[in-house]
Amino acid sequence: MGKIADKVSKFVLPIAHSEKLDLIDVEYLKEGNSWILRVFLENSDGDLTIEQCEKVSRALGNILDEEDPIPDSYILEVSSPGLERPLKNKKDYERFNGEYIYVKTYKNINSKKEFTGILKKSDDEKIQLKLKNGKTLDIDYSLIAKANLTVEI
Repeated sequence: MGKIADKVSKFVLPIAHSEKLDLIDVEYLKEGNSWILRVFLENSDGDLTIEQCEKVSRALGNILDEEDPIPDSYILEVSSPGLERPLKNKKDYERFNGEYIYVKTYKNINSKKEFTGILKKSDDEKIQLKLKNGKTLDIDYSLIAKANLTVEI
């Protein structure tokens, strides 16, 4: 996360917890001419409602208006992470064991930096993917630049 995303996370965490929601990610990025602040939330039962998103959006919007941590004008979006939910921590990898995922690494592994496969297992230091060719690949957490659930094609 960047500096602005980190600041916003500190504001949104207590709001999310008060609504019994988990903060998955915060993104602050430019799309075209607009800055977008995206907050991704998840309900432990998986059913995040529009009403919950609206409630968090209003509460967060009020805090951001008051604290004014973002110098640019921006669009605030609060939603679920969707089908391609990011995997951010070891708990996420444990939870989504057996799911099809995409992983991008900081360094080449076997001459590649991007992998898709079934998450076979995870421990304190690495994950194991079963690739389409049937081989397994161990990837240390320290090498993972980005990972998310994905749809198998």
